[in-house]
Amino acid sequence: MISLLFVCLGNICRSPTAEGVFRATCQQRGLSGQFRIDSAGTAGWHVGKPPDTRGVAAAGRRGVDLSMLRARQVEAGDFENFDFILAMDESNIEDLSALRPQGSSAHLHRFLEFNKSANSLDVPDPYYGGDDGFELVLDLITQASEGFLDHLIATGYIESN
Repeated sequence: MISLLFVCLGNICRSPTAEGVFRATCQQRGLSGQFRIDSAGTAGWHVGKPPDTRGVAAAGRRGVDLSMLRARQVEAGDFENFDFILAMDESNIEDLSALRPQGSSAHLHRFLEFNKSANSLDVPDPYYGGDDGFELVLDLITQASEGFLDHLIATGYIESN
């Protein structure tokens, strides 16, 4: 089983969206049983809180349920417990790199590395914007989820059904 941790700043917008969308994408492709999926934030401001209601609504319109998720903060142990840590932006990568224990074997990437049509490698933070920002985040994350699954299949990490 491959373990994935999606990370953003507060774990109430982008990373729970990525967790939910990736979970749904795996289910659609018949690959659910091959993954352990979680999300976290580099900051602890929202620990225990549900995802932003705008993100929950936008994801729900696409058939993705985020309502059961709760924010948590990244811990050093996550680098031992997860095979892939997928950050939403460069700032998250910097924070994760500073926290990463020496000798960690976790693969650290920006998630949009796997979205070949993205104009940037950073998923924009929709928190201070309007509903359209959450729709854009969903589009980017959906494409990255498909691309990441394709990458895992192409590199032999998982087998396609």
